[in-house]
Amino acid sequence: MSFTFAGSSPLAAYGWDETLENEFTSHRAAGLTPARVAAVDRGLCDVVAEDGPARASAPASSPLSSSDSPGGPVAAPCTGDWAALRAGGPGGRPAVAALLPRRTAIVRSSAARDSRGQVLAANVDTVAIAVSLAARPDLGRVERLLALAWESGARPVVVLTKADRAAGTAGTARSEVAAAAPGVDVVACSAATGDGVDAVRAVLAGTVVLLGPSGAGKSTLGNALLGEDVLATGAVREADGKGRHTTVRRELLPLPGGGVLIDTPGLRGVGLFEASQGLERTFADIEELAAACRFGDCAHDTEPGCAVLAAVEDGTLPPRRLVSYRKLLRENAWAAARTDDRLRAERENRRKEITRWQRRLYRERGDR
Repeated sequence: MSFTFAGSSPLAAYGWDETLENEFTSHRAAGLTPARVAAVDRGLCDVVAEDGPARASAPASSPLSSSDSPGGPVAAPCTGDWAALRAGGPGGRPAVAALLPRRTAIVRSSAARDSRGQVLAANVDTVAIAVSLAARPDLGRVERLLALAWESGARPVVVLTKADRAAGTAGTARSEVAAAAPGVDVVACSAATGDGVDAVRAVLAGTVVLLGPSGAGKSTLGNALLGEDVLATGAVREADGKGRHTTVRRELLPLPGGGVLIDTPGLRGVGLFEASQGLERTFADIEELAAACRFGDCAHDTEPGCAVLAAVEDGTLPPRRLVSYRKLLRENAWAAARTDDRLRAERENRRKEITRWQRRLYRERGDR
C-alpha cells in the first residue's frame, strides 16, 4: 500500500506528521501500518490506526523501541507511543511489532521501587500540572512534578484549578506557585464556571498530558478542554480535599482545536527516576545562586561563602525551597544508585549465563 503524507491522514489529528512518516519508511516496506497507542490494559492496547480504532496485542515487556534499553516496563508500549502494527496477531487481532523512538517520555520510579522506571506517557509536548486551589497548594509536590516534566523533554505548565473555590486566596496561591516554578507558565481557571479555560488553552500545544493527584480536577478540566463530558469525574472528600481515582487508566483523545489530550489517574506518589536535568530546570534559581558559591562542590549547608545560604538569610530564597531541593537531590541520587546496581547485576547475570552455556557446550563436545 502506498502512502504520501499530506496532512489529511486519519492519524493527523493524533499528531502524525511528515517526520514520523519518514521514520516509518522501513516499517511500511515490511508491510506494517502506523498507529498511536491510546490506552494499555493487561497486555492489550487500544490504538488509533489509519482505518480507525482497534484492539492490538503486545508483549508486556519487550525490547520494542530502539529509544529505550531492552526489556522492562520502560520498553513496554504506553499511552502516546507510535506503534507499527502487524496484521494477524494472536486471536486475529493486529499485533504491536515495534515502537517508533520516543521524542519525549514521562518516567517515574516504579511503584515497587525496584530501580526500574514506569513510563506514564510518551511523545508528550506539554505537561499540564493540575493544582487545586480548593486547598493550599503543596509546593513540594509541584516541584516534584515539575522535575518529572522537565526531565521528560516536554514543556511544563501549571494549571491552578477550582479557582471559584479559592475564597479570595487565588492571588497569593498563584504567587507562591510561580515562585516554586521559575520559567513556567502558571494559569488559574475554574472548569466549573468556564473562567480562565481559554487562558489554559492558550498555553497548551501538541500532545498534552494532565498530571496531578486525585481530586485536583484533571478530568473536569479535561472535559472543559474537550468541550464535552467524555472523562469520568467524581466528588472530593470535604475532610481532606482528596478525590477517588475516577480515571483508572491513561487515555488519549483529540482536542477540538487541534492537539491531543492524555488524562492520567491521580498520582498518590511520584518517585523521581534519574531526573538530574529536570531538577536543574526546576531549581534554576538555586543553580544560578550556586554558581557564585566560593567552593565549586558547595553543599549549601555550612560552607563559608555559600551564595545559596546567603540568599536564604537575606530572604531572597525561601528556606522551604532549599529544603525541598536537598530532599529531591538525595532521592534522585538514591534512585540513580539503585539503577546502577541493577544494571551491574544484569550484566553479571548475562556473563554467568554465557559462562554456563560455554561450559555446557564444552561438555557436549567432550562426550562425542
